Amino acid sequence: MDFSLNEEQRAWQLKARKFAQEEIRPISLEREQIADPVKTWDWEIIKKGSKLGFRTAAVPKEWGGEGIDFVTQALVMAELAKADSAISKAFSQCWKWSHLIAAACNNEQKERFLKPFLADDTYVLGSAGTEPNAGSDNRLPPEDDPRAGYKLKAERKGDEWILNGEKCFIANGSVGKLFFVNARTNPDVSIRQGATVFLVPRDTPGFRVGKVFNKAGWRFYQNSELIFENARVPHANLVGEVNGGSKVRTGAATEFSDFELACNALGVCDDACESAMRHAKARRQGGKPLIDQQRIQLNLARMHMLTEALRAFVMRAAWEMDREIHGSPNIVLLMNFSTDVIQRVSELNMDVHGAAGHAMNAFADKLVRDGIIWSHLAGDTTQRLKAMRRFPK
Repeated sequence: MDFSLNEEQRAWQLKARKFAQEEIRPISLEREQIADPVKTWDWEIIKKGSKLGFRTAAVPKEWGGEGIDFVTQALVMAELAKADSAISKAFSQCWKWSHLIAAACNNEQKERFLKPFLADDTYVLGSAGTEPNAGSDNRLPPEDDPRAGYKLKAERKGDEWILNGEKCFIANGSVGKLFFVNARTNPDVSIRQGATVFLVPRDTPGFRVGKVFNKAGWRFYQNSELIFENARVPHANLVGEVNGGSKVRTGAATEFSDFELACNALGVCDDACESAMRHAKARRQGGKPLIDQQRIQLNLARMHMLTEALRAFVMRAAWEMDREIHGSPNIVLLMNFSTDVIQRVSELNMDVHGAAGHAMNAFADKLVRDGIIWSHLAGDTTQRLKAMRRFPK
């Protein structure tokens, strides 16, 4: 495997690094310390990043996007996350679902939704699966149990589908203009046999945003309720086949979620390592720099060791995805490994900054709170390991 970067990949990495340092870093702490979760979002940073291609980077070139490969996507996500994990996720969330539009939607749907997405710097995407009583079991539902998984109901009435129910914790929920919505079209079978995916624009009659959730970490990133009260969705917005929702996300479209989060974690770990090193060199205690103390040296070494291991795993996964090596357990393992690494590295960074008795560093605190989010992203860590049984030995 050759992980040396070509000129295009390096150019995207440097562009993302410059944007992160000059535009994201100066607003990161200020935005996340706003008490009202609705007001943490900043459209100006989204617009600025969009004009540089960070919102539309994954759209294929034949549809007017940049069509960057997965190695490049990994580089960009990590660079943006190094300045702010939640802002990076706000951009890459659009990549996840523009990947799916390109992979699973018909040409008429691509024309109808990709063109306005590309043209509007404030057009962000989301997907609605989680419900108050259906979260992790959407990813790994019990076999043949119709009681498990989401309950949002969709019934056909002529050329429309009528949706009733509620989704919660939906990413980009309060700011998105288009959502992939998972609904039950046959409640008598499991969601693997009885679910359908619909494209639901924000202005759909009967569809509205509910509560915006307050979170300890990822405060910039908006998670909200989506309420469907006789929401009328055209049949033309159905993705794939009726009761074929489980077949919509395949290949890279399925794997991107875990891959995306691991790339983001890498950026956080890079930030933590640099922050801890700067502090250890600048801070003096007991008449000498912290970095001369063995305990601090061991912390720094462990932080760098774990971060470099994660980087190698991320780049291998990106390399495999670019070569369409799908169905591998590596992506699931990568997500779990990134969870362990980001939480350990951010905790060690906090230890370097605060355990010796001096004041807590606000950025170090933020990284710990952001890292905690990984425990329950795309299913919890235990469930993701259980999902390994799907792969052949």
